[in-house]
Amino acid sequence: MAYDIERYLDIRGAGDPTYGPTGELAFTLGTTGTAQVWALGAPGAWPTQLTFHDERVQWASFSPTREELAYGMDTGGDEFTQLHRVSGDGSEDVQLTAFPDAKHDWGGWSHDGDRIAYTANRRDASRFDVYVQGRDEAGANADCVRVGDTFDLPSVVGWSPSDDRLLVVDTHSNFDQDVAVLDVDTGEITRATAGLDADTRFSWVAWAPDGGGVYVTTDHDADTRYLGLLDPETGAISRVADGGDWPIEAVVTAHDAGRLAYVRNRDGYSELTIADAAGTTLTEQPTPELPDGVIRGLSWGPDGDTLAVVVSAATENPNVFVVDVATGAATQWTNAATAGIPKSTFREPELVRYETFDGREIPALFTRPDGDGPHPVIVDFHGGPEGQRRPSFLSLRQYFVDNGYAVFEPNVRGSSGYGATYMNLDNVRNRMDAVADGKAGVEWLTARTDIDADRVVAYGGSYGGFMVLASLTEYPELWAAGVDIVGIANFVTFLENTGDWRREHRESEYGSLDADREFLESISPTNNADRIRAPLLVLHGANDPRVPVGEAERIVEQASAHVPVEKHVFDDEGHGFSKRANKQAAYRAVVDFLDDHA
Repeated sequence: MAYDIERYLDIRGAGDPTYGPTGELAFTLGTTGTAQVWALGAPGAWPTQLTFHDERVQWASFSPTREELAYGMDTGGDEFTQLHRVSGDGSEDVQLTAFPDAKHDWGGWSHDGDRIAYTANRRDASRFDVYVQGRDEAGANADCVRVGDTFDLPSVVGWSPSDDRLLVVDTHSNFDQDVAVLDVDTGEITRATAGLDADTRFSWVAWAPDGGGVYVTTDHDADTRYLGLLDPETGAISRVADGGDWPIEAVVTAHDAGRLAYVRNRDGYSELTIADAAGTTLTEQPTPELPDGVIRGLSWGPDGDTLAVVVSAATENPNVFVVDVATGAATQWTNAATAGIPKSTFREPELVRYETFDGREIPALFTRPDGDGPHPVIVDFHGGPEGQRRPSFLSLRQYFVDNGYAVFEPNVRGSSGYGATYMNLDNVRNRMDAVADGKAGVEWLTARTDIDADRVVAYGGSYGGFMVLASLTEYPELWAAGVDIVGIANFVTFLENTGDWRREHRESEYGSLDADREFLESISPTNNADRIRAPLLVLHGANDPRVPVGEAERIVEQASAHVPVEKHVFDDEGHGFSKRANKQAAYRAVVDFLDDHA
């Protein structure tokens, strides 16, 4: 039986698990049409809804000492996130910050549950300051413990075990971060990694249980991220666990239990390790018995004897599992609905590699429908560009395959997950090499007898939207149609109009307006739209702060002179679609467009 697109969009996924002080679990779930906070006290129990908003809740975090949670929510996708506090039974919901033109990024609860930390750009739209606020205090009375003029883009990532210091990651670019320690009382900063070489990433950091060091996932002196122990006084990093050819991408610590957990990304699949930790010595616990897939959202139980994670697999929608540390046994706590679609109908992608123009091998996920074909194929470019398409659950992938399309998801150069060298191969003047990787993927596909070379669709969102538009302008003969979702159409106008806090960091990846303007104009799809030969569908959110809606308007104006173009702009959305009705309208438009043109 075939199901319509609306049914696939009703497949749910649980996310962002967070443990309460007495062992209950809260998580986000979109049962009502937008993600809200839910909680349950035992595996398989009927969950209780705690928040009731039309807007999506982005994340939630339980207090370590009280039956209450903090959570973040914006308005209409504008990303001006405000902080809220809700009681553990949902009876009291209090807005903690009320600065609708400022973005608030969560930094965590103090261990006594009395204070929260966060960064916000209230004072200057381009700068983030560090704030500490009492749990029952109004945001206007928060203490600005450090003005952000000494940072590029700081993120608070946790309180020390003694609650007197905050750990801060300062992002200079996508490939260069520093770690600092902020004294809460004095505002004094110790820049722990100031003496290290530039171009070092610290993608995940966590206080060691004793507060004397910091566990980091980093590529310092390496191409692939490993787990290290950073001395915050000297900046020295001691290796704790090597990733080998595959990066270690996350680490979390349980302070009282003296434990840590880390995740290795092996060709897109997650491997979870739990260990007792004493400095650089790890004593591994039994291997967790989890489904093969992608692990996200790690949260320690109150005693450090259990660990909650979300597992999403190609044929399994996201759910929360709880791992028993002593045995490795994992119990599924949530049962997010598949909208009545049998899981047995979901298809597993094949992990493939193909050769591109310079002899490199490009990894990709390839999912085929029933039958010998030849099938139409959707080439789905991920965003980022530092993202990675992984074997997690995608309802659209399953819909397309169930309706006769093959789906091809290449991790072109610039993708994360394959080391720093690979991730930086597309920077600035090498931008179009990534587009050439996409061309090579189409050539690999159309050499197969099960693919219809006349029915190849370019599809992608955000930076993936740029990949779609650039593919249509650079290699117009390859494509039957293109679908651009919140994509970059002109790098100059994008950089001029993106959020103030993002511009400098995006310039390090794409090129600067001062030094590279002519080059950026030359590769921008709006300036080459006369080359497009395929029909084009453009979808965008009116409130998008990352890729402003003007990008959609410009490419539609330029391309419609040459090919059929269809545009849909959603007034109450931002960088993507979070509301059920909007998702249904957007992806129904995609399905109808492909029915007409592919």
